Amino acid sequence: MLGDRVKDLRKKTGKTQDDVAKSIGLSRPAYSHIENNRNEPDGETLKKLASYYEVTTDYLLGHSVPQWATEKDVMDLEEMLNSSVNMAYGGERLSEEEKQRVKDVLTGIFWEKLNKRKRSDGSE
Repeated sequence: MLGDRVKDLRKKTGKTQDDVAKSIGLSRPAYSHIENNRNEPDGETLKKLASYYEVTTDYLLGHSVPQWATEKDVMDLEEMLNSSVNMAYGGERLSEEEKQRVKDVLTGIFWEKLNKRKRSDGSE
């Protein structure tokens, strides 16, 4: 669930609920409700959470993770996406929306390649 992913990411970063809430413009109780799956964030808050944790919105929502993927596979994907955070084209930095679109495409390619590799070496 989204709340579980958000809570895991927060703990991995060593932040408190108050730290994250202030950074993305929420009250601590509102953030707590997200982590405890009592409240679904609106689209803007979801984007802020994804940006804060440097993950895709699809990752937070659980949409882009194939059933066969391991936790290590997910972490490998996030590492790859985070290595491309300072994206630019023609010397011009990409907007947050453009970066998200690139990350979404890279996510699809990553899962396709990994699935193909796992099938060919029998590790699936």
